[in-house]
Amino acid sequence: MRLNNKVALITGASGAIGLATAKLFAAEGAKVMLADMGEDQLKKAVEEIGAEVADYAVVDVTDEQQVKAMVDKTVARFGKVDVFLANAGIEGQIGNIADTDVSNLRKVLDVNVVGVWLGMHYVIPEMKKNGGGSIIITSSGAGVIGSPGSAPYNTSKHAVIGLMRCAALEYAADNIRVNTVNPGPIDSRMMRSIEDGYGAEHAAEFREKIMAATPMGRYGQPQEISPMMLFLATDEASYCTGSVYMVDGGNAT
Repeated sequence: MRLNNKVALITGASGAIGLATAKLFAAEGAKVMLADMGEDQLKKAVEEIGAEVADYAVVDVTDEQQVKAMVDKTVARFGKVDVFLANAGIEGQIGNIADTDVSNLRKVLDVNVVGVWLGMHYVIPEMKKNGGGSIIITSSGAGVIGSPGSAPYNTSKHAVIGLMRCAALEYAADNIRVNTVNPGPIDSRMMRSIEDGYGAEHAAEFREKIMAATPMGRYGQPQEISPMMLFLATDEASYCTGSVYMVDGGNAT
């Protein structure tokens, strides 16, 4: 039980990667607080994992008071926060910079960057009380490369790497480790949305293009991302902080 006696708070917990990771964390002994916007999906996830080790919080990660309440609920329910997986994110509208409205950029940055900042803002004091912890931010393969048509998303995923590196330096002395995991193209709702965003009539063609550009020749599965999250959450990663961990089938090489 690699996470025995640990408490993990996961945002975006009803999405593909978040749910796969929540299940893995619980299987490895953690208590898990699942946070997302859809209560029905969260209730279902808690039923699947088991109410004795899982609970949920409905939260909009861009709302400061809701984020604070999410952290407070985690501490009230399970006593502490050892692991924070800042996984909530949106892809935004697909379109070139000159052809899309700035409101799209602001919405993506608000969820993908401000949401991460707010989570850390309220989690870090709790981790300091407990002698440390691990913060894992879900970035993306898009966080280290450019992609035409998805500037807001790529920008947000670059930004959280910078946020991670600052936090890792600020809190290393408090035994708080901060890292990003950068998935490549994953077989999920988000990828379906991105495919459709480049033109629903060309979605299959776009999918084939992405797989052809990936050295491993396929999309990844959510269950192929969660083991990296698990490693960073465990004490096995005690000397790992301030780093970017690619899980992308070689896509960014």
